[in-house]
Amino acid sequence: MKTIVSVIAFMLLTSMGPVTQVTITGRVTNTADEPLSGVTVLIRGTNVSVMTDAGGYYTINPVPGATTLVFSLPGMNTLEEPIAGRTVINVRMEPTARTARDKKEPKPVKHELFLVAEEVADCEVISAPGREKSAQASGAYARSSYYHVPPPQPVNTESYANIDENGYKDPLRNPYSTFSIDVDNASYSNVRRFINLGQEVPADAVRIEEMINYFKYDYPKATGEHPFSVYTEAGICPWNKNHYLLHIGLRGKDIDKDELPPSNLVFLIDVSGSMNYPNKLPLLKSAFGLLARELRAQDRVAIVVYAGAAGVVLESTPGNNREVIMQALDNLRAGGSTAGGAGLMLAYRIAEKNLIKGGNNRIILATDGDFNVGVSDNTSMEKLVEEKRGLGVYMTVLGFGMGNIKDDKMEIIADKGNGNYAYIDNLQEARRVLVQEFGGTLFTIAKDVKFQIEFNPAYVRSYRLVGYENRMLADEDFNDDTKDAGEMGAGHTVTALYEIVPAGSDEAGLPLIDPLRYQSGKENREVRAPLKDAPRELCNIKLRYKDPDALTSKVFSRTVGTDIKKAGETTDRFRFSAAVASFGMILRNSQYRGTATLNDVVTLASGSRGTDTDGYRAEFIRLVQAAR
Repeated sequence: MKTIVSVIAFMLLTSMGPVTQVTITGRVTNTADEPLSGVTVLIRGTNVSVMTDAGGYYTINPVPGATTLVFSLPGMNTLEEPIAGRTVINVRMEPTARTARDKKEPKPVKHELFLVAEEVADCEVISAPGREKSAQASGAYARSSYYHVPPPQPVNTESYANIDENGYKDPLRNPYSTFSIDVDNASYSNVRRFINLGQEVPADAVRIEEMINYFKYDYPKATGEHPFSVYTEAGICPWNKNHYLLHIGLRGKDIDKDELPPSNLVFLIDVSGSMNYPNKLPLLKSAFGLLARELRAQDRVAIVVYAGAAGVVLESTPGNNREVIMQALDNLRAGGSTAGGAGLMLAYRIAEKNLIKGGNNRIILATDGDFNVGVSDNTSMEKLVEEKRGLGVYMTVLGFGMGNIKDDKMEIIADKGNGNYAYIDNLQEARRVLVQEFGGTLFTIAKDVKFQIEFNPAYVRSYRLVGYENRMLADEDFNDDTKDAGEMGAGHTVTALYEIVPAGSDEAGLPLIDPLRYQSGKENREVRAPLKDAPRELCNIKLRYKDPDALTSKVFSRTVGTDIKKAGETTDRFRFSAAVASFGMILRNSQYRGTATLNDVVTLASGSRGTDTDGYRAEFIRLVQAAR
């Protein structure tokens, strides 16, 4: 009888075809049919989830027996959709309605259990599965306790540094414009988050130079003794036909991934209670998982976390030991207050302990920036990071989440820590920053890079730098090698725009200065007439930088002629950068926006997309259309 049953079972099994993996795709929008990014799409009853990208799209593979998809996003009503054999599920989410009763009598929240590590005495090792021996060996001990921690409430406490836009300068009195480069691009992805959620963009969240530098421009490759190329182009300004626009671009030398030096990385991860949202810690873990897959055997990574205390959850480990790294990331849970200062100090100690001479030594801080225990104010954080950067350890800061983003703190940490700052609003952005731009994000080819442009008053009545307000330097800082400036990574591009009022313009509203008491002639506008045999140049551009391990700088210069291109003669790189700058000025409601409109931005950007291999420029156009 058993033999007959076995034969029947064998026949049934062999008659079944191979199991086909079902894939569900779809798009999530708001009531205005605008895409929602960062929406968590969860298979009910499992821990299988994905997040929507910048276009609101998602792809998920349901497990056998799955019946329902759950769509959730803070500030929106949670939706449940039956699968029922469907392979395409599009949903439209509505904002959460708050009635008067809701405000007076908040609904009770479900308290969840979180494993929170406490620092005891001088302990620096958090107890985790398989790590008890390490704690004992270090002479310290740690204990873990279960706390009932309520999920953080959606109170908006985001903070941004104030921006006072650069105004026009008269080259007779201010011939020099001096500033540090900026390769950060956090502002653009943060602005995208606001627009995709249908929210008003705070003016100080818009840093125009970061929006421009989010996009790559096809500048010539670097050749010769310097680690970057220089590109210039001057044309008619799109938002003011009576002005010129000067486009200046740098491109760092490209380095093949296999030729990159070994890395000593410390992942410094915020696991405080404020990170308990799907678009914070879960997205963070997925982002670091992408980076972990890029690491090589010669690379090393340690993981430090901080909540109420700071601790090590993974000692420095070879980069090809992915299973151990991924397990350490997967075990992270959120809960507690935020001792960010203690976490930074511990991360620096771990990085210094495992320093690779001639390698890439870097801390990657991932947080919403909400430091509230220990060293937490901006001045103290700046001082701490400035003291530690002399160790040769660079800093990359990744911002996550919404509602309590401390953008000002994160920008300071990255700036003063010789590093860069990116805002991760979805997994697609994490892939761009940590995979596609792996070299530029993590490997520095030049540090303390400074611009100094001298304008010729014979051809320039006044000028203004578009953006870079928090990167301005005193003129004397250009030759001072002790003054900190921006770092440039492999393959990075940096773009700066100047709006120029040509000499001879009688435009009203430009800055006026009283005649000098002790100098004569300079206040006379006729001094702008070119001197005999004077060069026909708009300006002279000087660049100063240091090699990554050097203490002294190098300098070189380029001149810009007086040829001004007409609107139909400018390149795609010129027009697209101008479109992004126009959009930034519109979002800021800038007094310098001139005639720029959102329609103009769409037209200008649509005509200058170029090849757009990754689709980022097309996404920008869609973003402007959504804002419109």
